[in-house]
Amino acid sequence: MYVAVKGGERAIENAHRLLAHERRGDRDVPELSLDQISEQLSLGVDRVMTEGSLYDRELAALAIKQARGDLIEAIFLVRAFRATLPRFGATEPVDTGKMQVRRRISSTFKDIPGGQILGPTFDYTHRLLDPQLAEGGAPELPAQSDAPSTAMPRVIDILGRDGLIESSPPADDDKPVGDLTREALSFPADRDLRLQNLARADEGFLLALGYSSQRGYGRNHPFAGEIRLGEVEVEFMAEDVGFAVPLGSITLTECQMVTQFKGSAAQAPCFTRGYGLAFGQSERKTMSMALVDRTLRARELGEEVLAPAQDEEFVMSHSDNVQATGFVEHLKLPHYVDFQSELGLLRKLRKEFTEAAEAPAPLQEAAE
Repeated sequence: MYVAVKGGERAIENAHRLLAHERRGDRDVPELSLDQISEQLSLGVDRVMTEGSLYDRELAALAIKQARGDLIEAIFLVRAFRATLPRFGATEPVDTGKMQVRRRISSTFKDIPGGQILGPTFDYTHRLLDPQLAEGGAPELPAQSDAPSTAMPRVIDILGRDGLIESSPPADDDKPVGDLTREALSFPADRDLRLQNLARADEGFLLALGYSSQRGYGRNHPFAGEIRLGEVEVEFMAEDVGFAVPLGSITLTECQMVTQFKGSAAQAPCFTRGYGLAFGQSERKTMSMALVDRTLRARELGEEVLAPAQDEEFVMSHSDNVQATGFVEHLKLPHYVDFQSELGLLRKLRKEFTEAAEAPAPLQEAAE
């Protein structure tokens, strides 16, 4: 056993060295810097920060480099690092209504206070490869202007003034907010835990579920009430001074979906909300999150639960890509003993099957 263990250690050490070699690639090619990853692969960095639950662009870029571009592995690395950090407290809720907006669109109203701001987006690009990017060079500088001074209230509030959409639930400072990073997931789950789960959930999984809800597997017929991208200030309540102090600003994407609701015996027909929030520019993630959030409210709104996207236990138990990766990739580890047990049982069953097939048929009593 000692020789086998030492041999295994040497093999693993060599595998690590080979991994580092493959990660570096051709040594004649300049090595990627963290600044290059953060600035030029920014959407990948934003996803790693969101699903890794840690807002730190440099660490997310490091994780992407270490993972050779495998974003799920990078998310795993960020979460593992996050678990080592001390927690000093919780920040005050951010006010996205005061966001310094860089992009803001609505598909429900053409003319909105503050106007539509297209910002940086792939929405209007032709899906054609650009050979000029392979040659390098600096792109043309964008047009610039002063930040708009007009207030940009949430588009959803326009509907709210007329009572056409459900109101936001009132804040309850005495009710503790759940924390999935410290508490095991349990059901039924309140919306705070569901939103936490969806924020950390795999983007592709949410995208597929949101798509399924639009195709009839969840009765979700939404409109993008508003999608906004920009910077918000983060504050922390300092007990020593007795008031909240600013810690800095972070970039967020927020999405609010507007969805039909036919009403019930106790509630008049109105629009309902689906909500999504993520670090950085993460529009596909927040839109998918908002779709699934609304779909998961089926029981709350008295709707019949028929589709997987409406089943909170199914969605929340399978949305985490780090956990899913662990279950799938653990199959690569040695299962020699388990397999030998299965193999022995299978051979025994096959032997019994063969013996039963070859045995002479029992004599039948002659008919009277």
